[in-house]
Formats: sequence, structure tokens, C-alpha cells
Amino acid sequence: MAPVNLKAMEVDELVALRSEIDAALEERSRGLREQLTQLEKATGRTAKVPGQRTSVLKGIKVPPKFVGPNGESWAGRGARPKWLAELLEAGHAIEEFAVGGNGVEEEAREEKAAPRAKRGAARKGARRRK
Repeated sequence: MAPVNLKAMEVDELVALRSEIDAALEERSRGLREQLTQLEKATGRTAKVPGQRTSVLKGIKVPPKFVGPNGESWAGRGARPKWLAELLEAGHAIEEFAVGGNGVEEEAREEKAAPRAKRGAARKGARRRK
């Protein structure tokens, strides 16, 4: 490309040059976006956009923790669903809708987890003492 003397150009010429540059940049960015889309389709992965936060758990399916009387389900993630909020306002307890009965499985898991945590803490303390 031949060198351009910007100082010698008129304002109208500069504005026209600016619009040509904008059009060329837009065309290049469109081409790059198309290439990126094709690469994403080929690999099955999406590109991370700078400044955009992504969750580690996004896209991971989890089994439902709560099931409503009409078959509705909720995994316990995100906002509490309307059906559950309405039932809780009506006086029901959330444990009534826990999968596996009245939350018995969850309570049993908590009881099993507590001794392990204590043992782990004791082991860490024993390591420090040595």
C-alpha cells in the first residue's frame, strides 16, 4: 500500500478514509467470528470471551433433591421454584419433598460425614505435633 500523507488531506477525504477503514475492520472481524464459530462446532467447545464469567458447574446435570406432589422436581440449585415456595407458605416443610422420603437419607449422610471430619481434623493435628 502506498504511503498516505494524512496532514495534506482534506477533512472530507479523512472522513471517507475513516469509513473505509471501519468497513475493512468490520469485514475482517466478521471473518474471524465465522472461523471461530466453525472451530467451536468442530471441537465441541466454546471460546471464553474475555471478561465473561463462567461457572464450573454449568452444564453438569444433577439429580433432583426435591419432588413436588404433581411431579415437579428441583435439584436445589438456583432460585427456589414457585411450586415449592407456594407449598412452604401453605405450611409444609421442605423435608416433605426431599427425594427418598422425609430427608432420612440426607440426615444419614450428614451423620456419617461428621465423624470423618473429626477424624480428619485429629489426623491433621497429629501431623503438626510431630
